[in-house]
Amino acid sequence: MKKNPSEVDAALNPLLGQSTFKAWILKDLESSHALGRKLVQEIDCLKILLLKGPLGAGKTSVVQGIASELKIKEPITSPTFALSQHYQDGTRYLIHLDLYRLEDTDSANEMFLQEEEQAKDLNALLTVEWPERMNLNIPEAWQLKLSYEKHRGRKAQLIPPRT
Repeated sequence: MKKNPSEVDAALNPLLGQSTFKAWILKDLESSHALGRKLVQEIDCLKILLLKGPLGAGKTSVVQGIASELKIKEPITSPTFALSQHYQDGTRYLIHLDLYRLEDTDSANEMFLQEEEQAKDLNALLTVEWPERMNLNIPEAWQLKLSYEKHRGRKAQLIPPRT
């Protein structure tokens, strides 16, 4: 069932608001999409978003919301097998990288660095699922940590860059 915009906005009022992070409870798919839209709307400098969390935590759902806000019409699916997808038909280029299948740290690092270079050239937003496969220091990246909350849905914690 679709929620009206005010219900979705109310669902995304920060649980916690501190200078270092914000957190929300995501009760359903629509609230995950709404969070993705909200990130694009409210963070002008968003260039790299690292999405951390277990399988099924909603990483791709958040990217779907980001794509929706960028007016991308292509369906957004997890690029687990392709490793990366490029979407260029919206208001901004989106690169969606999934490092899940890369168990070798050097391969994950190399894949990220290649995509990061393209993202810079295209002024694209780079979203990265499973960034824990890398061991790179990326101080300019925003992090979104997703976890399960017993009986409440999922928790999303946004951590700003360290720069």
